[in-house]
Amino acid sequence: MKVLVTGATGLIGRQVTGRLRQAGFDIRIASRRPERLQAAGEVFALPGADAPDDAFLTLMRGVSHVVHCAALNNDRNASDADYQAVNATLTARLAKAAAARCGGRFIYLSSIRAVAGPGFSGTINEAMAPAPQCAYGRSKREGEIRLIEAYAGRPDATALRLPPVYGESMRGNMASLMRLADTALPLPAGVLAGVRSLIASDTAAGAVLHLVSRPGPLHPAYVAGNAAPLAMSEIIAAFRRGFGRPPRLVPMPA
Repeated sequence: MKVLVTGATGLIGRQVTGRLRQAGFDIRIASRRPERLQAAGEVFALPGADAPDDAFLTLMRGVSHVVHCAALNNDRNASDADYQAVNATLTARLAKAAAARCGGRFIYLSSIRAVAGPGFSGTINEAMAPAPQCAYGRSKREGEIRLIEAYAGRPDATALRLPPVYGESMRGNMASLMRLADTALPLPAGVLAGVRSLIASDTAAGAVLHLVSRPGPLHPAYVAGNAAPLAMSEIIAAFRRGFGRPPRLVPMPA
């Protein structure tokens, strides 16, 4: 069976492609820059959000499953409209074509930001009512809605909501935290006591493989993450161990 993967050069997409190939799936990559990936095998151009329907239907020819990793994130120059075009409209166009042409699964990599803002304190699960607080989160939530609408009650599509992802070539807040860890600055442990859920890129890819392969109907959304949340101080200390640095976390007076 063949799986179409978008965003295959990204932090998670590379891992997804590798895990699917190891499991015996054939891969078709859809990329905004296909000319850079000719050595990667079967590579198609990823249509833009305003491309004609035929471009998306052609992309799905011979495909059984779709894993949609491509997204707009961590772009301070992006407008609300930019986020909506990439994360919502493009998702809807892909989902509509896949629902018409593919008999298998559609796995949409979403985010916990589709449910809650970064200041939320508590447990996020599948039953929680979405209340996104930023342009990125709102666009990912809209993508989830459009995906389920495209599949019109068929239990073959799902949104996999991920917390911050770490791994090689990560970007965003986790990359900033890693740069901070790669300094000799002492940091106040008390200020870094808040806990965060994270997920490794390889773990996220394993979750995708499970959802593609598992029998039975899919739920509209799943939340994935590492087994236990970590305090920010633990994350900093782990990064510093990796850099060969001492933790340098200073206890705060009571």
